[in-house]
Amino acid sequence: MNPSPPHLFIDLRAAALREVEPLGSLISNPHRMLSLAQIEEGQHGLTSADGPVVVICERGIRSSLAVRFLRSDGVDAQAYEGGVLAMKQALSAR
Repeated sequence: MNPSPPHLFIDLRAAALREVEPLGSLISNPHRMLSLAQIEEGQHGLTSADGPVVVICERGIRSSLAVRFLRSDGVDAQAYEGGVLAMKQALSAR
């Protein structure tokens, strides 16, 4: 997956992880921080107009679940397979 605009990234990582390594330090894409609970409860504030949306977490497990909820809400969403760890590996391979 190519992390280039116009994809909006949704960062599901815990606040402590986001603080240590902000997503903005890895990519220039617009991004928003949300919790899996917010997405599950439909309190994410996203619509089909926000798509395509890429959901990322630390290892890729929670993001896959979040994508299911977002898609059921009509949002064009996909998970970043392998999470931030995979993204860092892909970026360092460039």
